[in-house]
Amino acid sequence: MSPWVCAVLLLCAVLGSALVRADAWIIDVEGAIGPATADHMIRGLEQAQDAGAELVILRIDTPGGLDSAMREMIKSVLAAKVPVVGYVSPSGARAASAGTYLLYATHIAVMAPGTNLGAATPVQIGAPSLPGSADKTPAGEEGADSSPATPMERKIVNDATAYIESLAQLRGRNIEWARKAVREGASLSAEDALADNVIDLIAESAQQLLTLVDGREVTVGAGTVRLDSAELALYQHPVDWRSEFLAVITNPNIAYILMLVGIYGLIIEFYNPGFGLPGVLGGLCLLVALYAFQVLPISYAGLGLILLGIALMTAEAFAPSFGVLGLGGVAAFVVGSIMLMDTDLPGYQIAMPMIAAFALFSVAVLVFAMGMIIRARRSALVTGLDHLFGSQATVESTDSDVAWVRLDGELWETSCAHPLAVGDAVTVKSIDGLTLQVTRNEEGVE
Repeated sequence: MSPWVCAVLLLCAVLGSALVRADAWIIDVEGAIGPATADHMIRGLEQAQDAGAELVILRIDTPGGLDSAMREMIKSVLAAKVPVVGYVSPSGARAASAGTYLLYATHIAVMAPGTNLGAATPVQIGAPSLPGSADKTPAGEEGADSSPATPMERKIVNDATAYIESLAQLRGRNIEWARKAVREGASLSAEDALADNVIDLIAESAQQLLTLVDGREVTVGAGTVRLDSAELALYQHPVDWRSEFLAVITNPNIAYILMLVGIYGLIIEFYNPGFGLPGVLGGLCLLVALYAFQVLPISYAGLGLILLGIALMTAEAFAPSFGVLGLGGVAAFVVGSIMLMDTDLPGYQIAMPMIAAFALFSVAVLVFAMGMIIRARRSALVTGLDHLFGSQATVESTDSDVAWVRLDGELWETSCAHPLAVGDAVTVKSIDGLTLQVTRNEEGVE
């Protein structure tokens, strides 16, 4: 075997052993939980398992997020073939709302000093869209009513309660407090959570966490795994370009802009076909926006109102109704934009200044179009035969006693009281059929 082949095989063996070396992977779960966060965590967990990691640490700092994304993340944790530790860190971090469910789902729950968890009541409770919620005291405040007021609220709360109870039973944690976190919005500090058997440990750093969990036994799948973590090396799993791109396009404000750019681009292309750029750019933006909307909690009623509003404003430009269609379109557009995101989560709302900016832009376009229409109606006629009256021309040719002049690119037969020759300047006075009645200008064309 040649030396080069031996060197390549040796290098592959070294790289392979480095790849499967047992490490502790750290995957950050930061900010509002949504499609991008879920994609980053789920793929990171899969890569950690493929690399032979002995332990995965989910470093959590979140105010909560979307229920659908949270459940996908929890499914991934429950199906993991490697122990998963939930670690609320650094000091000042929190595992609120969806973060509480995720922490309950991990094999070992750890918090750093100065952190908190809880407030796991579904955000939809108390939303204006739910009837009867306006008279309720918000959960967690003095005098709060822990029993939902409407059937829809009861269904949401009962489903969330059963979900976190099942996680608590699976991991052997405090079920009663989990129930209070959902029904009453209860929260706990790290020290109180440890005392109430809500978490397993308090650790000041990830390295200390590895030392504290060393020797513990956890149930992974159908078997039991004993952790030997004291000497494990920590590996920080980075956020790749895919997750960053997904985080950008699933931002409700960005998705909203992409949708409007796409719609207006296609409208411009249909109005003035052949240019190409508005149509290509509009199509791409609209497809990306639709992909973002499929993973976001959008209201189809709001989306329909936006499309109706744009259609009415476009109709105003093509079939003017002196503002009726345009103003109705603006109203539908604004209401639809406010309704578009079907959730009360702060991280998933479209900014009101952006809605106002696009509404003002649409109004400006509408006013500009109306101004063009009014000016066009007041301008002189440029079609038909009447616009030829008073026009001046030069005799281009004669045939027998008939003189011919060229106006608007066409040859016209003329009739004049005086004989005309080639080069004479004439002025059109009237039209008789297809013959121009003209007079000769004695001093040439004026």
